[in-house]
Amino acid sequence: MMRTERCSIERMTDKDILSIRRLYADEDVRRYLGGVKTDLDFEGLMAVMGQQLQWAVRDLKDGTFFGGVSLSTHHNGQDTEVSYQFLPEHWGKGYAKEAVAAVLTHGFQKLELHRIVAETQVLNDRSCRLLENLGMRVEEEVERFGARQAIYALTREEWLVSS
Repeated sequence: MMRTERCSIERMTDKDILSIRRLYADEDVRRYLGGVKTDLDFEGLMAVMGQQLQWAVRDLKDGTFFGGVSLSTHHNGQDTEVSYQFLPEHWGKGYAKEAVAAVLTHGFQKLELHRIVAETQVLNDRSCRLLENLGMRVEEEVERFGARQAIYALTREEWLVSS
């Protein structure tokens, strides 16, 4: 488990299925992530998530579910990718930045990763700003999932200098 000033970040479990359903069913959350997914096999999704590093982000005070952050293999098959989804009622409050920063620190310090990437649609201004505010830089743009995607990257050395 990780903690920040306001967040508890802990491994997702089956108890998170209802919260994960909310993430995948929310049009705003899924606008740049391929659209709403209401027909997913969430129990099967939890099994797949168990093979990745998936964390639920909650309010440290009362346990309210804010969203999720993960580390998994990027589409290129080489890099580790940080991904995140947060419920809209928690946007603009700094929770995503706080949680993603904690996961980046975990990845670089505890897992001894040398590089972490993030992929987001170029049109997703909020996500692009978040990644840039964390010190990530656009390394390349690709066409994937029917949209232009920005691939952001950050090295361990860059993170240690900036944090």
